[in-house]
Amino acid sequence: MKYLITGATGYIGTQLAKKLAREGHTVNALYRSEAKTEGLKSEGIELFKGDISDRASLEKAAHGCDGVFHVAAFAKPWAKDPQTFYQQNVQGSLNVFKAAQYAGVSKVVFTSTAGVISPSNGTPSDEQTLRELAQFTHYESSKALAEEAAAELCREGMNIVTVNPTRVYGPGLLSDSNGVTRLIKMYLEGKFKFMPGDGSSIGNYAFIDDVVAGHVLAMENGKSGERYILGGGNVSFTEFFNLLSDVTGKDTHLYKIPIPLLKFAAKVMEIRANLTGTPPILTPPWVKKYLYNWELSTEKAERELGYHPTPIEEGLSKTVDWILRNGR
Repeated sequence: MKYLITGATGYIGTQLAKKLAREGHTVNALYRSEAKTEGLKSEGIELFKGDISDRASLEKAAHGCDGVFHVAAFAKPWAKDPQTFYQQNVQGSLNVFKAAQYAGVSKVVFTSTAGVISPSNGTPSDEQTLRELAQFTHYESSKALAEEAAAELCREGMNIVTVNPTRVYGPGLLSDSNGVTRLIKMYLEGKFKFMPGDGSSIGNYAFIDDVVAGHVLAMENGKSGERYILGGGNVSFTEFFNLLSDVTGKDTHLYKIPIPLLKFAAKVMEIRANLTGTPPILTPPWVKKYLYNWELSTEKAERELGYHPTPIEEGLSKTVDWILRNGR
């Protein structure tokens, strides 16, 4: 089979391209910067320079493909112009969908985010849980709109499957999309020493190998118009760092930062970013998001796709080993 991958130089995209090539498929890898293509130079992967804002480049890259993995996104926590999120993640996605349709591609797997799913309230949320809260960030709002666009095209006859990765971690590119692994690296170096709030907020953490495999399974088994949470273990911040301490043997004392102080710091960082253009580490919407619990269920992906999450202890151990081996 032949597949186009947008965002092929990113954290998930690179590993997805390599997996498909190893399995004997042909990959058309869309890239913007030549400097980021080193990890894609292997047998079975053909490089296509282009951009999701450029329909012509997308149509060229999609020509002759059986499927498209639309992984590219503007996934940063902040942009000086918030419209960047919507131009890239909504209009860019529409461009990909339309290019796939024009090229006669039979199926598209669209990478959204679990951030658009409803926060949990005592029991794990799933793909059908009604979200009563507005989206917290421009990133999530733009992804939710892109999901709506995909759903509309599915109603018109396109075959688009949506996957919703949770907090992805594991070996690979230390980019904005791999923030959890960057946090683990900082913990190993003794540079991460604070706990958000009282540490009780729950998150769902997905190992990178599972997320990549989940994309392939979605292409093989996913149903058009459906969404699938690609996740892993549900743990609180306190449990996460306790597991990390067990895996690393490091017993780093973490200072609990009161939420009001975090909100104030985030606001100051955001003001500074708007004045200087330097991206902030935190923004108020992201602080607000992490006050909620994000206990999520992967039962649907397990049942319909054959998805198998790696236990978080095993995933953390593999991640720490990789960081130590690579000296990063």
